[in-house]
Amino acid sequence: MSTIRQQIIFLLEAKTGDARMISQSVGISEKDVYSHIPHIRKTVASMGKSLVVTPARCMNCGYEFETRKKISKPGRCPRCKKERIEPPVFEII
Repeated sequence: MSTIRQQIIFLLEAKTGDARMISQSVGISEKDVYSHIPHIRKTVASMGKSLVVTPARCMNCGYEFETRKKISKPGRCPRCKKERIEPPVFEII
């Protein structure tokens, strides 16, 4: 039996995914996925790999949240104020 973080690492090594895909595959909430990501980043760095985060993007105007420090999905776009946001996507390479 492996831990939740080990399951997430194994999943992200196989394919890219957002928090919803990870939560459905591992059986935890999306909020819990976001809390595990900083720890997973450190773990994979010690393994000689890296966690690549494709930033969230506004589906209305195309604004990318590249400078955002938080990993979680933003609530709304600062440019157009819409709430249609694509969540960040994670990948281990």
